[in-house]
Amino acid sequence: MSTLFVINYDCLIMPHCIVEYSTKITENLPVEQLMHAVYKGVNQSELFTAADIKVRACAYDDFYLPGAEQVFVHVNLKILSGRDLSQRKNLTEGVSNQLERLGIEGSVITVEVTKIEKESYVKKITLTT
Repeated sequence: MSTLFVINYDCLIMPHCIVEYSTKITENLPVEQLMHAVYKGVNQSELFTAADIKVRACAYDDFYLPGAEQVFVHVNLKILSGRDLSQRKNLTEGVSNQLERLGIEGSVITVEVTKIEKESYVKKITLTT
């Protein structure tokens, strides 16, 4: 038997942090360090509680970057709408700064915020009893 819970988003604070990176990075840096840098940058923004920050990562073997860059990190911070531009900019700069501190040579680091409309976002959690 399963129980379905529907979440009330008026009280939900979240970021979903999606880290995309070139696999070559993990030759010198564990992916856990990369993810922790993103987590730390988001946490330092003080926009979210530590327990609400979710980070996941996806490596890419195949990609095309014009020029000589062979290493990239791109972070998409998906947050519910309601944060102003100053807060969003502080968030992206904090994450970018934490990633820069890792000292990934020859890399391109990009960070963006994607606003999720509360009205159209659905999350359902199914628990097994």
